Amino acid sequence: MFKVAASPERPETQDPRVPSRDKVVTRYLIDRLANEQPDKVLVKFDDNGEEWTYAAFREKILRTSIGLQSQGVSQGDHVLVFAPNSREQVLVFFALNYIGAVYVPINTAYKGSLLSHVINISDAKVAFVHASLVDRLEGIDTHNLEKLIVVGGKPASTVLPSVTYETALLPENGELAPLARPIEPWDPMSIIFTSGTTGPSKGVLSSYLHLFTNAGPESWPFVTSEDRYLINSPMFHIGGMGPMFCMLARGASFAMVERFDTTTYWDSVRNTEVTVAFLLGVMATFLEKLPEKDDDKDNPLRLVLMVPLASNAESFSKRFGVDVYTIFNMTEISTPIVSEPNPKVRGTCGKARDGVEVRLVDENDCEVPLGAVGEMLVRTDRPWGMNSGYHKNPEATAKAWRNGWFHTGDAFTQDADGNFFFVDRMKDAIRRRGENISSFEVEAEVCAHPAVREAAAVAVPSELGEDDVLVCVAPVEGNEINPAELIEFLRERMAYFMIPRYIRVLPDLPKTPSAKVLKHELRAEGVTQDTWDREEAGIKVKGERFTKAS
Repeated sequence: MFKVAASPERPETQDPRVPSRDKVVTRYLIDRLANEQPDKVLVKFDDNGEEWTYAAFREKILRTSIGLQSQGVSQGDHVLVFAPNSREQVLVFFALNYIGAVYVPINTAYKGSLLSHVINISDAKVAFVHASLVDRLEGIDTHNLEKLIVVGGKPASTVLPSVTYETALLPENGELAPLARPIEPWDPMSIIFTSGTTGPSKGVLSSYLHLFTNAGPESWPFVTSEDRYLINSPMFHIGGMGPMFCMLARGASFAMVERFDTTTYWDSVRNTEVTVAFLLGVMATFLEKLPEKDDDKDNPLRLVLMVPLASNAESFSKRFGVDVYTIFNMTEISTPIVSEPNPKVRGTCGKARDGVEVRLVDENDCEVPLGAVGEMLVRTDRPWGMNSGYHKNPEATAKAWRNGWFHTGDAFTQDADGNFFFVDRMKDAIRRRGENISSFEVEAEVCAHPAVREAAAVAVPSELGEDDVLVCVAPVEGNEINPAELIEFLRERMAYFMIPRYIRVLPDLPKTPSAKVLKHELRAEGVTQDTWDREEAGIKVKGERFTKAS
């Protein structure tokens, strides 16, 4: 049995827009719900059907929390998490928040200079790392890291002092050290890294209130305490870790599935008895291309969130017997745009929900006329209802939050009925199969090749929806660029999802008089006859997140 020292007094806030601690802060949520509904299932796992009730979950969290404290983790500390989804990571995520520490997950595909950069930004001294990823830390600056907690086996060697998960985080007994002060709704809960577009990746600082507002009962009123949400996204994405917390906040449940797989998707849905799921538009397309079966509607799903809204949404809804919603959201904000069920307006992202204000503006933050394209700006009525800035990046924070509004960097139009329509990214970001890619980071790695003088990465349409990556390169004088050899060079330096599909070799990249590359020209020209295609060349990349139906 694990013991918890008495908590300090927990005064209620006087602002009605801010819920009490036991409705929005992880520690007090777990304590309250384990008492109110101890036998209700919180988590179900697809691999073996294992279930954790609220009471059992609290015991596991207490044990993990005591283990973290024994490793020197205290309230307010940032802890880096570099591991694939697992039971252990679920426990570490919630246990860190239970003791008031900050969860800082990073993409498991990161390596090299990008990995070093996010470690530096994290301000972490302790890292929870999967054994298979430990060697990524070799040869890079690990900055302030002092200790590794290794899960998934014991590596032959580590660059830093290390302990195993079993040794460090599975104590037989103990007492949780008291908090220095109560954990408040506005305290930092996580730092989630999102791809930079004019610079390196930025760490989005989120409070408990931000995550609660992001997909909580007010933002997603169509999801109830009786629902079970399907988690098949990585926990280093807001789409993986955010819904876990928001289902806890409802007193609901979630199911853990290793990954999206077209051929096993409906088996997982039935096995875990999920009622709510998120689908990228390309996922929905893959599923609808499966051969029709008589029992397609025989599944527990009652609604899916489809983003973006696919052209086949109506037929998908009818075939699988689910309601379809769509939304607009990003890591920094809190679902400002939500549709009605089964929207009839093609291409819509929905309308502004209650509790948010949304504007479409020009480059001077002045309103654009109805129907015109403008950048979407957002703010919430609730204090701390969106991000708390970019960690250790005051310049980016000030730019994003200028004039008291958060600038999304995305272009939209709005019709007379209040429907919003996504037009394009005003940034140079590329989105490929659910991953946001920084053109800046792609270009930096491509230019590291000795034969490449300059490079520009742009998005081109993919036949599967979203984007593919086209890199236009110019050679160093006297050199030639072999596209296949360049891909092999990048394979060891880049996350798999960043590796370009298309490479176009040009003598020089088009530029403005001030020597800036004219990316819009390259984007408009797209895949030309002289563009090399990695997929046509039969060069594959390991690690793709989605499995296409054969």
